[in-house]
Amino acid sequence: MQLTALEISLLLNGTIEGKPEVTVNQLAKIEEAEAGSLSFLANPKYEQYLYTTQASILIIDQGQVLTEPVNATLIRVENPYIAISVLLDKYNQSKLAKPGIEQPSFVHPTAKLGKDVYIGAFSYIGANVVLGDNCRIYPNSYVAADVVLGNNVTVFAGVKIYFDCKIGNDVTLHSGVIIGGDGFGFAPQGDGTYQKVAQIGNVIIEDDVEIGANTTIDRATMGSTIIRRGVKLDNLIQIAHNVEIGSNTVVAAQTGISGSTKIGENVVLGGQVGVVGHIQIAKGSQVQAQSGISRTIKEENKKWAGAPATNYQDHMRSQIRVNRLPELEKKIQELEKKLADLQQPPELYRKPR
Repeated sequence: MQLTALEISLLLNGTIEGKPEVTVNQLAKIEEAEAGSLSFLANPKYEQYLYTTQASILIIDQGQVLTEPVNATLIRVENPYIAISVLLDKYNQSKLAKPGIEQPSFVHPTAKLGKDVYIGAFSYIGANVVLGDNCRIYPNSYVAADVVLGNNVTVFAGVKIYFDCKIGNDVTLHSGVIIGGDGFGFAPQGDGTYQKVAQIGNVIIEDDVEIGANTTIDRATMGSTIIRRGVKLDNLIQIAHNVEIGSNTVVAAQTGISGSTKIGENVVLGGQVGVVGHIQIAKGSQVQAQSGISRTIKEENKKWAGAPATNYQDHMRSQIRVNRLPELEKKIQELEKKLADLQQPPELYRKPR
Protein backbone atom coordinates (compact mmCIF):
# COMPACT_ATOMS: atom_id res chain seq x y z
CA MET A 1 0.00 0.00 0.00
CA GLN A 2 1.51 3.31 -1.12
CA LEU A 3 0.19 6.66 0.13
CA THR A 4 1.27 10.26 -0.21
CA ALA A 5 1.53 12.72 2.66
CA LEU A 6 -1.45 14.56 1.18
CA GLU A 7 -3.60 11.41 1.15
CA ILE A 8 -2.64 10.60 4.73
CA SER A 9 -3.35 14.12 5.95
CA LEU A 10 -6.81 14.07 4.33
CA LEU A 11 -7.54 10.69 5.94
CA LEU A 12 -6.48 11.93 9.38
CA ASN A 13 -7.66 15.54 9.03
CA GLY A 14 -4.09 16.65 9.70
CA THR A 15 -1.86 19.56 8.69
CA ILE A 16 1.20 19.03 6.48
CA GLU A 17 4.60 20.58 7.09
CA GLY A 18 6.91 19.63 4.25
CA LYS A 19 6.36 17.90 0.91
CA PRO A 20 2.76 16.78 0.29
CA GLU A 21 3.84 14.58 -2.64
CA VAL A 22 6.28 12.41 -0.65
CA THR A 23 5.21 8.74 -0.57
CA VAL A 24 5.47 5.89 1.91
CA ASN A 25 4.85 2.16 1.49
CA GLN A 26 5.40 0.78 4.99
CA LEU A 27 4.90 1.54 8.68
CA ALA A 28 7.77 1.48 11.16
CA LYS A 29 8.81 2.44 14.69
CA ILE A 30 10.36 5.89 14.83
CA GLU A 31 13.75 4.58 15.99
CA GLU A 32 13.91 1.95 13.22
CA ALA A 33 12.25 3.72 10.29
CA GLU A 34 13.95 3.99 6.91
CA ALA A 35 13.27 6.05 3.80
CA GLY A 36 9.82 5.25 2.46
CA SER A 37 8.47 4.59 5.96
CA LEU A 38 5.67 6.26 7.89
CA SER A 39 6.12 6.62 11.64
CA PHE A 40 4.73 8.63 14.56
CA LEU A 41 5.65 10.26 17.86
CA ALA A 42 3.13 9.83 20.69
CA ASN A 43 5.38 9.17 23.70
CA PRO A 44 7.77 11.94 24.91
CA LYS A 45 10.36 9.23 25.74
CA TYR A 46 11.01 8.86 22.01
CA GLU A 47 11.31 12.56 21.20
CA GLN A 48 15.07 12.25 20.60
CA TYR A 49 14.35 10.15 17.50
CA LEU A 50 12.26 12.94 16.00
CA TYR A 51 15.49 14.57 14.79
CA THR A 52 17.39 11.43 13.75
CA THR A 53 14.75 9.16 12.19
CA GLN A 54 15.01 8.27 8.51
CA ALA A 55 11.22 8.08 8.11
CA SER A 56 9.81 9.92 5.12
CA ILE A 57 6.61 10.97 6.93
CA LEU A 58 6.04 11.52 10.66
CA ILE A 59 2.75 11.96 12.46
CA ILE A 60 3.13 14.27 15.47
CA ASP A 61 0.98 16.21 17.91
CA GLN A 62 -0.36 19.59 16.88
CA GLY A 63 1.40 21.20 19.82
CA GLN A 64 4.77 19.49 19.39
CA VAL A 65 7.56 22.11 19.58
CA LEU A 66 10.59 21.51 17.35
CA THR A 67 14.00 22.38 18.76
CA GLU A 68 16.03 21.14 15.78
CA PRO A 69 15.48 20.71 12.04
CA VAL A 70 13.50 17.61 11.01
CA ASN A 71 14.13 15.84 7.71
CA ALA A 72 10.76 14.07 7.45
CA THR A 73 7.53 15.57 6.18
CA LEU A 74 5.35 16.18 9.23
CA ILE A 75 1.63 15.66 9.61
CA ARG A 76 0.26 17.33 12.73
CA VAL A 77 -2.88 15.82 14.28
CA GLU A 78 -4.85 16.15 17.53
CA ASN A 79 -3.86 12.70 18.82
CA PRO A 80 -0.98 10.83 17.14
CA TYR A 81 -1.79 7.54 18.87
CA ILE A 82 -5.38 7.51 17.61
CA ALA A 83 -4.22 8.67 14.18
CA ILE A 84 -1.73 5.84 13.80
CA SER A 85 -4.36 3.32 14.94
CA VAL A 86 -6.55 4.49 12.04
CA LEU A 87 -3.68 3.97 9.61
CA LEU A 88 -2.76 0.59 11.10
CA ASP A 89 -6.34 -0.56 10.63
CA LYS A 90 -6.35 0.64 7.02
CA TYR A 91 -3.04 -1.12 6.39
CA ASN A 92 -4.29 -4.29 8.06
CA GLN A 93 -7.49 -4.29 6.03
CA SER A 94 -5.52 -4.02 2.81
CA LYS A 95 -3.45 -7.06 3.82
CA LEU A 96 -6.52 -9.10 4.78
CA ALA A 97 -8.65 -8.24 1.73
CA LYS A 98 -9.62 -11.41 -0.13
CA PRO A 99 -12.18 -11.91 -2.90
CA GLY A 100 -14.66 -14.67 -3.67
CA ILE A 101 -14.94 -18.32 -2.71
CA GLU A 102 -11.79 -20.42 -2.91
CA GLN A 103 -11.78 -24.08 -3.86
CA PRO A 104 -11.87 -26.63 -2.48
CA SER A 105 -14.47 -25.52 0.06
CA PHE A 106 -18.04 -26.57 0.87
CA VAL A 107 -20.99 -24.19 0.98
CA HIS A 108 -24.35 -25.84 1.61
CA PRO A 109 -27.00 -24.97 -0.99
CA THR A 110 -29.29 -23.55 1.70
CA ALA A 111 -26.65 -21.12 3.04
CA LYS A 112 -27.34 -17.44 2.41
CA LEU A 113 -24.33 -15.27 1.59
CA GLY A 114 -24.32 -11.47 1.69
CA LYS A 115 -22.40 -9.13 -0.58
CA ASP A 116 -18.62 -9.30 -0.96
CA VAL A 117 -18.21 -12.45 1.13
CA TYR A 118 -14.86 -14.27 1.16
CA ILE A 119 -14.64 -17.99 1.96
CA GLY A 120 -11.16 -19.52 2.13
CA ALA A 121 -10.08 -22.94 0.92
CA PHE A 122 -11.03 -26.04 2.94
CA SER A 123 -13.74 -24.16 4.84
CA TYR A 124 -17.16 -25.66 5.59
CA ILE A 125 -20.38 -23.62 5.58
CA GLY A 126 -23.32 -25.67 6.83
CA ALA A 127 -27.03 -25.78 6.16
CA ASN A 128 -29.09 -22.60 6.68
CA VAL A 129 -26.03 -20.56 7.61
CA VAL A 130 -26.43 -16.81 7.10
CA LEU A 131 -23.33 -14.74 6.32
CA GLY A 132 -23.80 -10.96 6.27
CA ASP A 133 -22.14 -8.50 3.93
CA ASN A 134 -18.33 -8.33 3.90
CA CYS A 135 -17.88 -11.48 5.99
CA ARG A 136 -14.45 -13.07 5.67
CA ILE A 137 -14.07 -16.75 6.44
CA TYR A 138 -10.41 -17.75 6.25
CA PRO A 139 -9.17 -21.25 5.34
CA ASN A 140 -9.90 -24.37 7.40
CA SER A 141 -12.81 -22.79 9.26
CA TYR A 142 -16.02 -24.59 10.22
CA VAL A 143 -19.41 -22.87 10.41
CA ALA A 144 -22.08 -25.37 11.43
CA ALA A 145 -25.76 -25.48 10.56
CA ASP A 146 -28.08 -22.59 11.47
CA VAL A 147 -25.27 -20.23 12.47
CA VAL A 148 -25.90 -16.54 11.78
CA LEU A 149 -23.08 -14.04 11.23
CA GLY A 150 -23.77 -10.32 10.87
CA ASN A 151 -22.00 -7.84 8.62
CA ASN A 152 -18.23 -7.32 8.64
CA VAL A 153 -17.42 -10.46 10.60
CA THR A 154 -13.86 -11.79 10.29
CA VAL A 155 -13.30 -15.47 11.04
CA PHE A 156 -9.60 -16.29 10.91
CA ALA A 157 -8.12 -19.65 9.95
CA GLY A 158 -9.09 -22.68 11.98
CA VAL A 159 -12.07 -21.20 13.82
CA LYS A 160 -14.94 -23.55 14.72
CA ILE A 161 -18.49 -22.24 15.23
CA TYR A 162 -20.97 -24.90 16.36
CA PHE A 163 -24.63 -25.07 15.38
CA ASP A 164 -27.25 -22.43 16.28
CA CYS A 165 -24.77 -19.77 17.44
CA LYS A 166 -25.50 -16.13 16.65
CA ILE A 167 -22.80 -13.53 15.97
CA GLY A 168 -23.43 -9.82 15.48
CA ASN A 169 -21.80 -7.15 13.32
CA ASP A 170 -18.12 -6.11 13.30
CA VAL A 171 -16.92 -9.17 15.20
CA THR A 172 -13.43 -10.67 14.90
CA LEU A 173 -12.62 -14.26 15.84
CA HIS A 174 -8.92 -15.09 15.78
CA SER A 175 -7.40 -18.43 14.83
CA GLY A 176 -8.29 -21.42 16.98
CA VAL A 177 -11.37 -19.84 18.58
CA ILE A 178 -14.16 -22.32 19.33
CA ILE A 179 -17.66 -20.95 19.74
CA GLY A 180 -20.39 -23.23 21.05
CA GLY A 181 -18.52 -26.31 22.21
CA ASP A 182 -20.36 -28.33 24.86
CA GLY A 183 -20.53 -26.91 28.35
CA PHE A 184 -18.97 -28.99 31.13
CA GLY A 185 -22.16 -30.69 32.26
CA PHE A 186 -22.07 -34.18 33.81
CA ALA A 187 -24.48 -35.66 36.37
CA PRO A 188 -22.84 -37.89 39.04
CA GLN A 189 -24.32 -41.38 39.25
CA GLY A 190 -24.71 -43.70 42.20
CA ASP A 191 -21.93 -45.98 41.00
CA GLY A 192 -19.40 -43.13 40.84
CA THR A 193 -19.66 -42.58 37.10
CA TYR A 194 -20.94 -39.47 35.32
CA GLN A 195 -23.81 -39.12 32.88
CA LYS A 196 -23.35 -36.41 30.25
CA VAL A 197 -26.02 -33.71 30.28
CA ALA A 198 -26.88 -32.65 26.73
CA GLN A 199 -26.01 -29.01 26.07
CA ILE A 200 -28.85 -27.76 23.86
CA GLY A 201 -28.42 -23.99 24.19
CA ASN A 202 -26.23 -21.71 22.09
CA VAL A 203 -23.79 -18.78 22.20
CA ILE A 204 -24.81 -15.23 21.34
CA ILE A 205 -22.07 -12.72 20.55
CA GLU A 206 -23.21 -9.13 20.08
CA ASP A 207 -21.67 -6.38 17.93
CA ASP A 208 -18.11 -5.03 18.05
CA VAL A 209 -16.60 -7.98 19.91
CA GLU A 210 -13.05 -9.28 19.40
CA ILE A 211 -11.97 -12.71 20.62
CA GLY A 212 -8.31 -13.74 20.78
CA ALA A 213 -6.65 -16.90 19.50
CA ASN A 214 -7.56 -20.26 21.09
CA THR A 215 -10.24 -18.82 23.34
CA THR A 216 -13.24 -21.11 23.89
CA ILE A 217 -16.82 -20.12 24.68
CA ASP A 218 -19.11 -23.00 25.64
CA ARG A 219 -22.74 -23.23 24.59
CA ALA A 220 -25.40 -23.02 27.28
CA THR A 221 -27.02 -26.10 28.77
CA MET A 222 -30.31 -24.34 28.05
CA GLY A 223 -30.73 -20.76 26.92
CA SER A 224 -27.62 -18.83 25.85
CA THR A 225 -24.08 -18.00 26.81
CA ILE A 226 -23.95 -14.26 26.04
CA ILE A 227 -21.07 -11.96 25.16
CA ARG A 228 -22.41 -8.40 25.12
CA ARG A 229 -21.53 -5.56 22.81
CA GLY A 230 -17.97 -4.22 22.80
CA VAL A 231 -16.37 -7.04 24.84
CA LYS A 232 -12.68 -7.70 24.17
CA LEU A 233 -11.30 -11.15 25.03
CA ASP A 234 -7.60 -12.01 24.94
CA ASN A 235 -6.04 -15.31 23.85
CA LEU A 236 -6.46 -18.60 25.75
CA ILE A 237 -9.58 -17.78 27.78
CA GLN A 238 -12.18 -20.32 28.90
CA ILE A 239 -15.78 -19.14 29.23
CA ALA A 240 -18.15 -21.81 30.50
CA HIS A 241 -21.81 -22.51 29.78
CA ASN A 242 -24.49 -19.92 30.56
CA VAL A 243 -21.96 -17.21 31.41
CA GLU A 244 -22.97 -13.64 30.59
CA ILE A 245 -20.31 -10.96 30.07
CA GLY A 246 -21.48 -7.34 30.14
CA SER A 247 -20.77 -4.73 27.49
CA ASN A 248 -17.28 -3.24 27.09
CA THR A 249 -15.72 -5.70 29.51
CA VAL A 250 -12.07 -6.63 28.92
CA VAL A 251 -10.60 -10.03 29.89
CA ALA A 252 -6.86 -10.84 29.72
CA ALA A 253 -5.25 -14.14 28.74
CA GLN A 254 -5.59 -17.46 30.60
CA THR A 255 -8.61 -16.36 32.59
CA GLY A 256 -11.28 -18.96 33.37
CA ILE A 257 -14.92 -18.11 34.07
CA SER A 258 -17.07 -20.90 35.45
CA GLY A 259 -20.65 -21.68 34.51
CA SER A 260 -23.64 -19.37 35.00
CA THR A 261 -21.56 -16.46 36.30
CA LYS A 262 -22.78 -12.98 35.35
CA ILE A 263 -20.14 -10.29 34.79
CA GLY A 264 -21.24 -6.65 34.62
CA GLU A 265 -20.34 -4.01 32.08
CA ASN A 266 -16.95 -2.27 31.94
CA VAL A 267 -15.28 -4.93 34.09
CA VAL A 268 -11.53 -5.56 33.74
CA LEU A 269 -10.17 -9.04 34.54
CA GLY A 270 -6.38 -9.40 34.54
CA GLY A 271 -4.48 -12.43 33.27
CA GLN A 272 -5.01 -15.83 34.90
CA VAL A 273 -7.98 -14.72 36.97
CA GLY A 274 -10.18 -17.59 38.12
CA VAL A 275 -13.91 -17.05 38.67
CA VAL A 276 -16.16 -19.64 40.34
CA GLY A 277 -19.61 -20.42 38.99
CA HIS A 278 -23.04 -19.02 39.81
CA ILE A 279 -21.88 -15.65 41.10
CA GLN A 280 -22.11 -12.05 39.93
CA ILE A 281 -19.40 -9.43 39.45
CA ALA A 282 -20.57 -5.82 39.66
CA LYS A 283 -20.02 -3.39 36.82
CA GLY A 284 -16.77 -1.45 36.77
CA SER A 285 -14.91 -4.04 38.87
CA GLN A 286 -11.16 -4.33 38.26
CA VAL A 287 -9.48 -7.59 39.23
CA GLN A 288 -5.70 -7.96 39.48
CA ALA A 289 -3.93 -10.75 37.58
CA GLN A 290 -3.92 -14.23 39.18
CA SER A 291 -6.73 -13.36 41.55
CA GLY A 292 -9.45 -15.82 42.51
CA ILE A 293 -13.07 -14.63 42.68
CA SER A 294 -14.95 -17.01 44.95
CA ARG A 295 -18.00 -14.94 45.90
CA THR A 296 -20.38 -12.40 44.44
CA ILE A 297 -19.04 -8.85 44.18
CA LYS A 298 -21.84 -6.36 44.73
CA GLU A 299 -19.86 -3.12 45.13
CA GLU A 300 -19.49 -1.32 41.80
CA ASN A 301 -16.29 0.26 40.45
CA LYS A 302 -13.97 -1.32 43.04
CA LYS A 303 -10.53 -2.94 42.70
CA TRP A 304 -9.85 -6.49 43.86
CA ALA A 305 -6.77 -8.68 44.27
CA GLY A 306 -5.60 -11.94 45.79
CA ALA A 307 -6.93 -15.48 46.11
CA PRO A 308 -9.51 -15.40 47.47
CA ALA A 309 -9.87 -11.85 46.21
CA THR A 310 -10.25 -9.00 48.68
CA ASN A 311 -10.35 -5.23 48.45
CA TYR A 312 -7.23 -4.14 46.55
CA GLN A 313 -5.95 -1.77 49.26
CA ASP A 314 -6.43 -4.41 51.98
CA HIS A 315 -4.61 -6.94 49.81
CA MET A 316 -1.64 -4.59 49.32
CA ARG A 317 -1.42 -3.94 53.07
CA SER A 318 -1.43 -7.70 53.65
CA GLN A 319 1.38 -8.11 51.14
CA ILE A 320 3.46 -5.53 53.00
CA ARG A 321 2.96 -7.50 56.22
CA VAL A 322 3.86 -10.77 54.52
CA ASN A 323 7.07 -9.24 53.18
CA ARG A 324 8.00 -8.23 56.74
CA LEU A 325 7.58 -11.75 58.14
CA PRO A 326 11.30 -12.71 57.93
CA GLU A 327 12.22 -9.56 59.86
CA LEU A 328 9.51 -10.22 62.46
CA GLU A 329 10.64 -13.84 62.80
CA LYS A 330 14.19 -12.68 63.53
CA LYS A 331 12.96 -10.23 66.19
CA ILE A 332 10.85 -12.94 67.83
CA GLN A 333 13.85 -15.27 68.00
CA GLU A 334 15.91 -12.51 69.63
CA LEU A 335 13.15 -11.82 72.18
CA GLU A 336 12.79 -15.52 72.97
CA LYS A 337 16.53 -15.73 73.63
CA LYS A 338 16.42 -12.71 75.95
CA LEU A 339 13.38 -14.14 77.74
CA ALA A 340 15.15 -17.46 78.23
CA ASP A 341 18.17 -15.66 79.71
CA LEU A 342 15.91 -13.76 82.13
CA GLN A 343 14.34 -17.00 83.31
CA GLN A 344 17.74 -18.42 84.37
CA PRO A 345 18.34 -18.20 88.19
CA PRO A 346 20.75 -15.44 89.28
CA GLU A 347 24.41 -16.46 89.65
CA LEU A 348 24.21 -15.93 93.44
CA TYR A 349 21.64 -18.69 93.86
CA ARG A 350 23.13 -21.24 91.57
CA LYS A 351 24.33 -24.41 93.27
CA PRO A 352 28.04 -25.05 93.09
CA ARG A 353 29.09 -27.98 91.00
